[in-house]
Parts: sequence; C-alpha cells; structure tokens
Amino acid sequence: MTQISGSWVAIKRGDTLGQLAKRANVPLERLQRFNPGVKARHLAVGQRVLIPTQQERAPASGPYRYQIRPGDTFSSLARHFGTTSSRLQSANAGSSATELRVGQMINIPVGSSASTSTASSTPSSTSKPAAQTSSASSSSLPASAKRWPWPLDDYRVVRRYGPDSRGTLQPMLLATQANASVKAVAKGEVRFAGSMRQLEKVVIVHHADNLQSVYALCEQLTVEEGQQVAVGDPLCQVGKSRATGRHDLLFDLRQGGKPIDPRQVLK
Repeated sequence: MTQISGSWVAIKRGDTLGQLAKRANVPLERLQRFNPGVKARHLAVGQRVLIPTQQERAPASGPYRYQIRPGDTFSSLARHFGTTSSRLQSANAGSSATELRVGQMINIPVGSSASTSTASSTPSSTSKPAAQTSSASSSSLPASAKRWPWPLDDYRVVRRYGPDSRGTLQPMLLATQANASVKAVAKGEVRFAGSMRQLEKVVIVHHADNLQSVYALCEQLTVEEGQQVAVGDPLCQVGKSRATGRHDLLFDLRQGGKPIDPRQVLK
C-alpha cells in the first residue's frame, strides 16, 4: 500500500476520512484538525486532504506546527487553515514567503483571531478564554444536544474537560471498574471503530446536527463502522490503562470537529 503520511491526498470515490486515517495510521481527530475546512459527510472526488506527519502538531489551542511540502505557499496554506497570509508572515518573522524550503517547520496561527500565545503562557488567569477560543460555546449548541446520558453506568470523573497547565484542552477522563460496558450517549452512526496510536481502541459516533462522540482507551469493541446505534447501545469495553493502572475511558464530545464540554450536554 502506498505510504500517504505527509502527503496531500486527492479524494477518490468511496473514500472516507476514517479510511484515510487508518491508511496513514493517524488518529481521525488528528486528521480532522489538520483539515479544518473539510466536511466528513461532504467529501468531493478530487478534493485534497492533508495527511499530517509525526513531526507536525495541531494543538487544541495555539498555532499549528506545519512542515512545508512541495508547492506550498503562504497563500495556499492560509486558505487551507482558514487564516491570512499576513498572519502567517507575522507568525514566522524569520521566514520569507518567497523562500520556503520543503521540510521547513513553520507556525500556522489558528483561525482569524488574535494570537493565543499570551493566554497560553498564563493559564491560571486566562485558561477559560483559551478554552473558549477553540471549543463550541453552550449558546451555539443545537437543541438536540441536551440531557444525554453518561457513557458509563458507574464512573468517577478523574479529569474534567478543560485546559491543562499549558493551556491545551484536554478531554474528559472517567474511571470505572473492570469489564465496564461503554454505551452510546445518543442515536447515530459509527464512523470509526478501530485502533489509534496511544488511544488503544476507539469508537467515534456521528449524531444529528453535526455532533460527534468519541470513546477511547477501549479494550474490546462491540460495534463496527457503518453500524447504526441507539441511545444506550454497547460500543466497547473499557481497558486497563498502562499509564494510570485504572480502568479509564477517555470521552470527548464535538460539534463540527470543535470540542464541547460534556457537562453542557450530559445530564
């Protein structure tokens, strides 16, 4: 199979982002972050999708770390990442737009708002605004995202959703007992069910109104890609974390790829 990591890939008939993520051996969430303007449900034949390398970074807040590819320009990158050429130049003061080198690492600012570097440097006083710049606000959530059940019957929140000490958003982490069954929090379609590096087995379910739920650190999957699930249907069994020694579930909610605080949605 052709190695696609680090390439721009043209969508072919029948391609999905989940399939591309599997081929490239990258988490689907990471692939989506590097393609902010790509709609998973509306892929077009010939559309270009960026496959990230291990050297590149797409944090929940702060700038991307991007590796220059053949043919890249500040203008083309600005269009892909939803920013402007002038902001790219400002974020890379030591680089000339006319002398970009293949393999060169540059910073790409997130969106069109002001730089978040100041907020990231002082998380104790500005962590709340930092989280808001990269997550969906409660006022923008659809009416369907309300009073969803929790994904586990017996759980303890050991890490809340929110920015860490560096200002990077972290998903919620739930501790539970051995062999605990993870359940779908809403009706939807399983878009990914497989293994991801560092996240063990993962299930991603797409729901109405462009909402997604993510269940990671699973040990055994009980669903397949393309399967329709109802609220409460079993998705996987929680595994024992090598990092913590507990049986943990990493749980994430998103709208259009943007993270949501689960406490805004779960009852």
